[in-house]
Formats: sequence, structure tokens, C-alpha cells
Amino acid sequence: MAKATRVEELSLVDLQAEAGEIRKKINRFRTSLGRFFVQKQEIIDLMVVAAVAQEPLLLVGPPGTAKSDLVLKFKDALGVSEEDYFEYMLTRFTEPSEIIGAIDIAKLRDGSYIRRKQGKLPTARIAFLDEIFKSNSAILNILLTIINEKKFYQDGVPEPVPLRVLFAATNEIPEQGELAALKDRFVLKVQSRSVQDDYFAELIDAGLQNEAYKNLNQKPWVEGHCTLDDLLKANRYLTLLFGRKLGDSRGEEQNDRKLFFPDDVFAEFKRLVKTLVREDRIFISDRKLVKLYKLFRVRSWIFSGGTVTRDDLRLLAYLGETLQEIEHLREKVPQLLGEG
Repeated sequence: MAKATRVEELSLVDLQAEAGEIRKKINRFRTSLGRFFVQKQEIIDLMVVAAVAQEPLLLVGPPGTAKSDLVLKFKDALGVSEEDYFEYMLTRFTEPSEIIGAIDIAKLRDGSYIRRKQGKLPTARIAFLDEIFKSNSAILNILLTIINEKKFYQDGVPEPVPLRVLFAATNEIPEQGELAALKDRFVLKVQSRSVQDDYFAELIDAGLQNEAYKNLNQKPWVEGHCTLDDLLKANRYLTLLFGRKLGDSRGEEQNDRKLFFPDDVFAEFKRLVKTLVREDRIFISDRKLVKLYKLFRVRSWIFSGGTVTRDDLRLLAYLGETLQEIEHLREKVPQLLGEG
């Protein structure tokens, strides 16, 4: 039996043949999962975009607004095994051993500082960190290394981690300066809002049904529409497109932006960024601008097949660094796009 090709080894030609089918699977996945929540499709869509882009996503909201449930059902629906998943609620007392594994005492006696990482964050492909901003400085440094560089250190030697999808949640976004670097890694931050005012009956019905599913140990949202490998293949396919350069009939080089980001939409992107930075004092780092481009392209590919449209620019509504900014941009960006 031939050995299966790893996603990281697939060529653009390999992936072009199945890109259309993968896209259909992803769209079936996101719309089907939305049926099991009340008014959370917006968040599920962002989770899918972030997962394909392999960019972390922060869910912001008070307790009881389905943040954890969204992640758990998302993970289940992808068919992710417990071995590939890690979740933890952080506090200021959380120790590194709880996140990356305890020190192996036997090896420590031999002079090696090795952690027993199995079942911890360094072995997960998808992770959920609740109350992420309550982490202490020791955890903060570990998380930044894992998020930024996809590695952690064993006995002073860097090891790659398989983490590809990271969701985090917080009840509130603190404003301490030492958390700025971690906050900046989450390009997209979305509110999970209470829905009881407008969808009271629907919330009761859905909540009761969820209680029944839980007590009966049923998971009807596991429908097999899409797997984590499908998301990874989509990322690989788009990454290869991003790095591709083609010559046109005049011999001029055509990169991804020229092929998939129309000039008028790109000009609108530039205008919106300048407006948000100058008028609304929204901090958008150079790194974040590049990440935004990638997220626009991922969203455009999932929703419409590839070419960025004005509709994709609505991702700018999720750039807020504070709760006030998040709420402000939720209204301001649609207005700037002429939707308000």
C-alpha cells in the first residue's frame, strides 16, 4: 500500500485538482455547524477563515455566550481526535507544566531538562486557551514562542510544534502593556454576544436541545463534511498561490495581488486603513497589514472562489484592541463600506 502524502509535501498541481471540492466541503461544514447555534454564524465563519489562514482568533464575551461551545463543536465536527486537541483555562497561578508538560524527573537526574509534553500544547494540532490574558509572564513567553515561531524549547533546543489552529477566549480585554505583544498576534477579535433580547424563544429551544445531546452523549454536529486535513490542504493551496509569480503577455510579472486583488478594491482597502488609523486611532502594525491581506484572500476563496471583493474588507471590523474599539468598529466599518 502506497504511503499517504503529507499535506506539507503536496504540490500546487496536486492541490489544484481538488481545490474546488475542498472549498465545497469547507462551505458545507461552516453552514451546517451554524444550525446548532443561535445567531453565531458570523463567528463560525471567522473561525473557518482563521483556521484556513492558520491565524489565531480571539473570542471576546461574558460567560455563558457559547465561546467554549463554539470551539468544542468546531473541533468535534472536524473529527479531531483528543490526542490532537488541547484546551485549558488559564489563571495567573497556571504553571508552565500545566501547559507544556511536567519535567521528567528521571531525565533530570541525568542532567537533561526534558518535559513530558504528550497530551499538552506542544503536541496539539488545534488548541483552545480560555481566559488567555490571565496568563502570567512565564506562560506568556511560552505562548508567544509557540504562536510566533511554532516551536518550544526542550533542554534549550527548539522543537517544532504541530499547532495549526488556535482559538482563545476572554471575558474582557485588559489594557496592561505587557500583554500588547500577545494581543497583536490576534489579528481578528470577535465578540460573542448575548442573544436573549432578540432570540429568547430560539435560545431556550436550542439550549434545551443541547442539554439533551449532552446527557445522551450525542453529537449530531459531527456530520463528516470536512476534516482538519481539508483545512490544512486549503492553507497549503493558498500559500502556494501567494508565492507564485507569473508572466503576462507583455512579459510583466504578475503576483498574487495583481491577480486576485482588483485595483479599486485595493485602493478601498488602503483608504479604510488610513481612515481607521487617523480618525479612530486604531493600531494597525505593518505585520498586521500583511496578515490582513492573507485573511482577505482566504475569505474571498472560501466565499466566492478567489478574487477579493469589497465584501471581504468587512474583516477590518474585527481589528479592535479593546472592547470599546471592537464595538466601535462593528458599526464604523460597515458605514465606511456604505453598508450602514
